[in-house]
This record gives sequence, C-alpha cells and structure tokens, in this order.
Amino acid sequence: MLVIGYLVFASLAVRAQQGCMVLGQRPETAFPVCGESAFKQQSVPMCINEVFKVPGCSTPDTKYGDKNPFWYKFTCFKGGSLSFLIAPNDQGDDYDWQLYDITGHAPEEVYTDPSLIVAANWSGTYGNTGASASGVPFTQCASDPKDHKPSFARSPQLVEGHHYLLLVSHFTDSQSGYSLSFGGGTAVITDPTDPHLKDATARCDGSAIYIRFNKALRCSSIASDGSDFKLLSPLASAAGASSVNCQQGFDMDSLVVRLDKPLPPGEYTLAMQKGSDHNTLLDNCGRGIPEGETLKFRVEEVAPTPLDSVMPIGCAPQEIQVVFGGPMRCGSIAKDGSDFRITGPAAVQISGAEGKNCVEGVSSVITLRLTKPIVQGGLYTVTLQQGSDGNTVVSECAKATPAGAHASFVASDTVSAAFHTAIDYSCNLARISLQHPGGNGVNTWQWQTPGGESTGAQFAYQDTSFQDQSITLMVSNGVCEDTVHQTLALNRSYHLVADFQTPAFICPEDEATFVDQSTGDIVSWNWDFGNGNSSFLKVPPRQQYPTVTRSQDFPVRLAILNTQGCRDTAVRMVKVINNCFIAVPTAFSPNGDGMNDFLYPLNAYKARELHFRVYNRYGQLVFETRDWTQKWDGRFHGVPQPVGSYVWMLSFTNTDTGEKVFKKGATLLIR
Repeated sequence: MLVIGYLVFASLAVRAQQGCMVLGQRPETAFPVCGESAFKQQSVPMCINEVFKVPGCSTPDTKYGDKNPFWYKFTCFKGGSLSFLIAPNDQGDDYDWQLYDITGHAPEEVYTDPSLIVAANWSGTYGNTGASASGVPFTQCASDPKDHKPSFARSPQLVEGHHYLLLVSHFTDSQSGYSLSFGGGTAVITDPTDPHLKDATARCDGSAIYIRFNKALRCSSIASDGSDFKLLSPLASAAGASSVNCQQGFDMDSLVVRLDKPLPPGEYTLAMQKGSDHNTLLDNCGRGIPEGETLKFRVEEVAPTPLDSVMPIGCAPQEIQVVFGGPMRCGSIAKDGSDFRITGPAAVQISGAEGKNCVEGVSSVITLRLTKPIVQGGLYTVTLQQGSDGNTVVSECAKATPAGAHASFVASDTVSAAFHTAIDYSCNLARISLQHPGGNGVNTWQWQTPGGESTGAQFAYQDTSFQDQSITLMVSNGVCEDTVHQTLALNRSYHLVADFQTPAFICPEDEATFVDQSTGDIVSWNWDFGNGNSSFLKVPPRQQYPTVTRSQDFPVRLAILNTQGCRDTAVRMVKVINNCFIAVPTAFSPNGDGMNDFLYPLNAYKARELHFRVYNRYGQLVFETRDWTQKWDGRFHGVPQPVGSYVWMLSFTNTDTGEKVFKKGATLLIR
C-alpha cells in the first residue's frame, strides 16, 4: 500500500461510496479456497467497501480499506503455519493482504473488530507478496515503494477447526489480476472429506427432487440442464438443476433437480453421472462425486396439509400465529382473514391474515391479525373455513386443507397491580400496610418501598421520617404483568422533632439568641436556658450568662407539645467563654509538659478572615495558618527550632464591629 501523506486517505474516501457488487468482493460472498491448487484471478474490478483500522498502523493521514478487493474463505483442518504467495500478473502492481480469524463471528465483523486480525502486510513495495517462514514477524504498515519495505510477513499459525477470511487488496488502480497459491506451511486447509450424495426428497407431484450433499460443492460444476443426474426409471428424465445458494456465493450443499414430467407415487432411484459439462459435481478442490453413486427417494400420495397448532401467545395478543404441517401457498390466504374463525370465552374478530416470511411464495406459519387484543383468559380454538376467496388454505402441492381443521390455544387474563393501603399512626411513627387483592391468576408480587422489598401479596413496614412514601408493585401471572407506582403522603401532624439553634460560644457580657427549629404542629414551647431563666415563648428573649473564670458549658433544654399530644425534647450545650480578648503569648515552651506548649492567637472567637504567620530571625516563614485553633509546636519541616525570639504577624476582621485589625509582635521560644 502506497503512502503519499493525505492522498491515501483522499483516494479511499473518494471511492468509499463505490461499494463492490461482484461476488467475492465482500467478506460474506468470499471465494472458498482449496489449499492444493493455485487460484487465478485474471481481472480485478475497481471499487472499495469499507475503511477500517489496522492495529499499529492506523494514523490520521493513512486510512486502510479493502480497495479493489477479493476475499477468500477456508477452514483449518490441521493446525500449523500458513504460507501463501500472491503473484501479480503485472509485477509493477501493489497488492496488500490481511488475514482474519472469524470463528464464532459474522464475516462482516472484519470491518469493525480489529481483534480478528491474525496477520497482514500493507507494504507499498511492488510485486509478489504473501506469508513465508522468512517473512517479518510484524504487520508492515503502508509505505513508499522507494523504501522497499518487506512485502512478506512471517507465516501465521492457524488453529485446527477455526474459520478464516483472507483479504487480497489491489491498491494499484488497474484491473490487472494475480494468482493466489498456498504451500510451504504445515497447516492443512484442504478438506479431507470426499464429496458424496447425502439424501434426496421428492415433493408434491414428484416433478422436482431436492438433493443434499455431505459437504459444500462448487456451483460452477452444476450442469444447468440436469444432465449430472439420471433417473433409473423410464417414467421421467432430468430436465434441469439449480441451487438457491449459488445466487449468493460460489458453493452449495443442496440443489433441486427438475424432471420433465411428474412421477406417480412410489420408490425411485437417482444416479450420479458426468453431465454435459463432462464432470460430476465437484468440491472446491476439484474432486467429484463418483459416477454411479445413487440415492433412493419416495414420491408420496399428496395429502392435505394438517393445521398443526397455534404458536404460544403472550399477554393481550393482537396477533395469532397458526402453524401448518408444511408449506402453504401464501397466495391462497384470504387477506381479510376469512379463512379462519376463533371461538372461546370472549368474542374474537379477525381483521386480516398473511403468510409469515413467505419464501418462494410459501410459508408454514400464517399470521392472523385481530381487531382488538384478547384480554380474557381461557381456552380458544382456531378453525379453518372457506374464505371470501372461495377456498380454504392451499398447500405448496396445490392441495387444500379441509374446512373444519382446528387447533386450540390458551390465553391468559390481563392483570392489575393496583393495591390497597392502610396507615396506623402514633407519635413519630407510621405503620404502613399494603395489600394486593390477587385474582386473574396472579402468582408473583414484587414490592419496592422505603421500608424494603417483599415478594408476598401483603407487606407491612414502619416509618419514622414521615416523608412521602414512593411505592412500586409489579405483579404477574406468568404471562401478563402490570406495574403500579404510587406515592403516599403521610399525616405529618403525628411527626414532632424538637430542635433549636444556639450560638457557637458566648463571650463575657454578650447576649445569646436561641432560635426554635422544631418541626410539627406545635402548640407549646418550654425553654430552660441553664442560667436560671425559662420561657414558654416560641421566640424566647435574649439571654445573658454569668461571668466565668474558665470556659464552661451550660445545658439549654427545649420541650415541645403538638396537636396530637405528642412530646419531644432537645438539649444543646452552649459554651460560655471566660475571655474573648485576642492576644498572642510573649513566650512559649514546646517541651510537652502541657503548659504553654504552643504558639497561637488566644481567644480568637470573634475573628474572621484570620491570618497568622511566624518568622525566624532570618525572615524565613516557619509557620502559617488561617485557623486560630491550629497551633505552632516550635518545629519547621519536623525539625525543632532553636530557642530565641520569633516575629509574628496577625490580621483579622472583628465579627462584632467589622473592623480590620493588624497586629505584630515577637514571642520567645523557650526550651
């Protein structure tokens, strides 16, 4: 593959819409390969299918794709190394290749799954390319021909039983062909099984015989006049042969032999012979089915095809699928559905009918469309009758199934997940009971509630949050199911929570404000502030606390009562500070004795936007904090600092006045 900067991408992009239409030029129509002979491709149509990634090679300026391609498929029958040669008819052409292991994958996945790649060579070098024991052990990316990059990759290892696709891409814009040959490796890709006839079946009036083989055979080896086969009976002769598979590929495992006249019921023998093309049927390696090999088959008396059954239905079906014992002519089905009637516990009207997936004009399944879904359970019967077209349904052998043929099916009732609720209240507690009434065959329940999950028809749980309850119930009778989502709003008059807000601290001579934050239908408040004062107001008066010699906690209690007679109490501790004057000690001794072990701003309760810094005598910052409760322990980077004087700077905003304060001083470190 040639690289000329962005031109490679542009060339592929321009052709990206020119999808390849010739058989063999897409992965799903790949040529079957035999490892025993060379495959010669005289001409290569110009086109491109897809652009894809090559691991280790794809770059923004270089795109890879199956340009002017042919694809080949084969199976590994014995594991080992694979060697092959691609020899261009014109040695000035650039050919590239890529090998995929598609075992368990659809062929078209090669365009989207780079992990399927086994080996590749995208060298821009002209001439022969392929895989050999002396090739490079890596993927050669696109290159300039002048660089003479290696055009052979090391022979990849194949796995027995795996299926492979080989892409041969003709990068040069010409239609000159090439030859592809395999050899030199240890892997076996030639099917060791000899070709044989497998079985034969006659249908309808015996004018056509369906034959299967034990392996895939070449489509090109079929004599279209049917001369590959001889009927050992004077009653008819072969008049033609063809295979549906050959319309989409190069090989087939079955075909149809058409006779020049129908055969009466009885047993017959069909023999293999060389046809007008001078061979019997050949496999992909050119091995033929032996001349004289025979198959026996019977032509049966044509009988009406029975109405066999009704396919299982789901919940509330809008369609019914009726199954016959063999293919029925789709053209014999009355489009208005009048060939059928349905009886059962509820009236059912048919609005139309058609064959399901009619192939070659026949189908074994007929779909009946209903005017409305079946929602009532019970046993129903589908009965065949003469339709508006004057007949019942006719088989592929032109035999009508008699009116009155019938088949039954069971429909299920639809279900409802609607449920009943009951709530029993007490103070700060709601007992919630849920119940589904059942019926219509419901046998499974799935509850999802704030109180947990359950699988019974009934479920009960308790709630203390008094938040809205989101409840989901899904029920099923094995066929039909239903889901209901319901939100229960609880009566919050039974819910009572005492709560209030306190100051974080109280400085000397400050007044404390307490804010009620209780929830519920409150009718009574009872405050005890711990300072000898009490109040029955929702918004109590501001409180003062006595001066203390050291910080002290005072308990504050709020008891409330609601309209339902429920009570609740909350207790908070409020800290009264003995000193709120912000100062920095003149000395400290970090010796771990519990006395003056740290340096920090004292009593900075009323400071915000605080910034405290400490410097040594060299002006080096040794400690910094914006949280006054974070203290310096006399260490810098974990190393104890020497005794001496340390300069500190303190800035903050007074929370009472809004005044910005800056202080500076020195503190003596003592050890």
